[in-house]
Amino acid sequence: MVGNNVSHSKRRTKRKFDVNLFKKKFYFPDEDRWIQLTVSAAGIRTINKNGMKAALKTAKEKGFIDKY
Repeated sequence: MVGNNVSHSKRRTKRKFDVNLFKKKFYFPDEDRWIQLTVSAAGIRTINKNGMKAALKTAKEKGFIDKY
C-alpha cells in the first residue's frame, strides 16, 4: 500500500506501507512436528486463539496455502 509522509509544514512525499510478516515456527501436536510459516501479526493471534489445526484448515479453504 502506498501513502504520504506529511511533514509539519504539510509537504507530502510518497511512502510505502510494508506488510507485517514474520517467519515463525509452530509445533503441530497432531503430526508431532514443527511447521515453519510466514504469517502476519494478525495470523499469529488467530493461530493462538483458534489452534493450529483450525487455522490451517481455514487457510486451505481460503486458498492461502496449497498443501496441508
